[in-house]
Amino acid sequence: MKILVIEDDASTAAFVRKGLEEAGYTVDHAPNGRDGLFLATDGSYDCIVLDRMLPGIDGMGVLAGLRGAGIATPVIVLSALGAPEDRVAGLTKGADDYLTKPFTFAELEARIGLLIRRGGASGTAPTTTLGYGDLEMDLLGRRVRRAGQAIDLQPREFRLLEFLLRHADQVVTRTMLLEGVWDYHFDPGTNVIDVHVSRLRRKIDDPFDTALLQTVRGVGYRLGTEG
Repeated sequence: MKILVIEDDASTAAFVRKGLEEAGYTVDHAPNGRDGLFLATDGSYDCIVLDRMLPGIDGMGVLAGLRGAGIATPVIVLSALGAPEDRVAGLTKGADDYLTKPFTFAELEARIGLLIRRGGASGTAPTTTLGYGDLEMDLLGRRVRRAGQAIDLQPREFRLLEFLLRHADQVVTRTMLLEGVWDYHFDPGTNVIDVHVSRLRRKIDDPFDTALLQTVRGVGYRLGTEG
């Protein structure tokens, strides 16, 4: 598998490249948007990791150039801009995923693997929805429905469910949730995860016949069906 990393920060680029190469990927690096767009348009990459704030051509310009040229290679945007409107802008421009800085390599690798397994986006229809069974999430409208019924989630609950949906059928540990949902790189020693999982479960599971949010005792949680 071949990955293109378009990133102007040398330390971030080296960190990502080293981790991907150790995971068995072949990695090319472009330090600016112009070089990145040139490399990306040959269509030989399985996934592109794209910084949003780049010299020459910024990440949104690179995305527009790629999709305008009909290049459907999956793209995951890395950015320090993590507000909902920034994420929406990235997705509507053609990104398949959006990961905010700082990030953990484990989550980046998991998201890259998921994009590659899914075969990427069409280039004209970027991923703006997530789902599992009768549970649906609209990333642009910030809406959640199950079995056609609207579910009202608080912002942190929405982010928690989004993380679980992106890792559906996988066990996610407390550490993964702390890093991916709360941006903690340490365990604060509180029951914040348990409280939010409990609230989320009451909303997406309790009113319905089939429970989706499973507790994996001693490990973490999994969005999926038992068995």
